[in-house]
Amino acid sequence: MIDKTDLWIVITALAVGSFGLRFLFLGLVGDRAMPEWVMRHLRYTAVAVLAALVTPLVVWPAATGGQTDPVRLFAALSAVCVGYFSKSVYGALGTGAAVMIAAAYWPA
Repeated sequence: MIDKTDLWIVITALAVGSFGLRFLFLGLVGDRAMPEWVMRHLRYTAVAVLAALVTPLVVWPAATGGQTDPVRLFAALSAVCVGYFSKSVYGALGTGAAVMIAAAYWPA
């Protein structure tokens, strides 16, 4: 059982940390123009976060006991190709989902 004091210390520390990060970027730097190199790097933040969230689910999926699944690899490759050529996040997500759904109904 977690002690209530420890829980509130963790919640407070996370709240202060979250506020501090947001204040740093919005309060202190928000009204200034950022250098071009910073803006160039920030453009890739969403792509990097999405890849970091999806890659472990493709390479070591819990549904297969951590074994690599060819269907998931093909769905990921298809999504990457569609996303690269169409520059559409929704197209890539839809393609990956369509491949996974089609594989579920494909006769074995």
